[in-house]
Amino acid sequence: MARVIALTLAEVAEIVDGTLRLDGTTATADTLVDGTVTTDSREIVPGGVFVAKPGEFDDGHRFAPSAVELGAALLIVEHPLELAAPQVVVADSVAALGALASEVVSRVRAHGALRIVGVTGSNGKTTTKNLLRTVLERVGPTVAARASFNNEVGAPITMLELTDETRFLVAEMGASGVGEIARLVRLARPDIGIVLKVGLAHAGEFGGIEQTVRAKSEMVTDLLETDVAVLNADDSRVVPMADLTAARVVWFGLGDAADVRASDLVVHARGTEFTVTVPGGESARVRFGVLGEHHVMNALAAIAASVELGVPLASVVDALEHVTLAERWRMQVMGGRDDVTIINDAYNASPDSMSAALKTLAQVKRPGSRTIAVLGEMSELGEFSGEEHDRIGLLAVRLGISQLVVVGQGARRLHISAINEGSWDGESAFVESADEAFDLVVSSVRPGDTVLVKSSNSAGLRHLGDRLGEWFS
Repeated sequence: MARVIALTLAEVAEIVDGTLRLDGTTATADTLVDGTVTTDSREIVPGGVFVAKPGEFDDGHRFAPSAVELGAALLIVEHPLELAAPQVVVADSVAALGALASEVVSRVRAHGALRIVGVTGSNGKTTTKNLLRTVLERVGPTVAARASFNNEVGAPITMLELTDETRFLVAEMGASGVGEIARLVRLARPDIGIVLKVGLAHAGEFGGIEQTVRAKSEMVTDLLETDVAVLNADDSRVVPMADLTAARVVWFGLGDAADVRASDLVVHARGTEFTVTVPGGESARVRFGVLGEHHVMNALAAIAASVELGVPLASVVDALEHVTLAERWRMQVMGGRDDVTIINDAYNASPDSMSAALKTLAQVKRPGSRTIAVLGEMSELGEFSGEEHDRIGLLAVRLGISQLVVVGQGARRLHISAINEGSWDGESAFVESADEAFDLVVSSVRPGDTVLVKSSNSAGLRHLGDRLGEWFS
């Protein structure tokens, strides 16, 4: 939930280009509101602001009476409601939410030393956002999104959490189409824009990889000469973005050309160790407790932005070394009984993150033990879906994964490709449901095994991962 900088009802109406209605209330145009802002009526607290947003399956206006009962001080609505509460009637409640957030950001910038970091990419946004929050909150009051609040609703709600004391805002910016990141950038006006990676995640929604590249590049195209673009030097789709921005570019990656680079990587079951070097030649050894070599790139992006914000490298490294989990359901290590390790990475999945998770599983295998990959569908891939599921099936075989359990019809091609590639005899099993997968894993796991659970959010396997983690705890 977000707390508005104190505004009068008249100011809110003007900011969102709405009409103020006070019928049946004791409020006046000069009444101040500074309560939390939400589109979820269940989150309303006394003095809060409820934004009634029409949705795909329901309409937030239906829940306005509940918001009033809980003490909402203001309703932002798209049509007047017969309720005894101040209302601002607007043409588009989501646009109004964005306008309100933009005004609050501007006011906080005018009053203090606010610095804003925007983060986008096909993978790693939430992890990088969380790492940055961990580093920056040691320096000063920091606001960053809850969970994956990164769309046209979640990002403004995060911005509305700013206060006059806030030093840093870390704004995660996602999109499902061209123009959406540009709108979020215009709301927040980042001082630093990070582009992590451009892959096939949500490519079906974007309409192809070229459109995905175009959308992600919106993070840096409007940056000013005084701003900084933090770009992935190892991603061939990100590198050309340097020509699209007026900002100074800081590169991160594993190669010598990167300004912020990692070397001497060592991957083990407790995380990844690497040496980071930053502009000026300063370096430090990082013992990073987040599992998976691919998360090193997220750490490098966070280091690059933090150093640009003036945080000493030693402080950045110390903060990162205290992080053991990027986010729930993201390479979350569970289990332990009978030396069985469960890695729950089923919050989301794309071809890139699925490949990275499988490679990590192979890397952390202990001598004499087995690896089991429980995999579900990678959603929103559009025309690429079939070939990408095929590719993951082949990769599982080539990495020597001991047992593959494929869950759900949406991922069945992965199972078939693994069988065709490896001519396996039961090493790949297909089941229809998470319950069947649970029974199969529990009945076949051996002491010392490492089990990865990975799928897109829509496949629901994150709960299977939790269940296996509890079973083997």
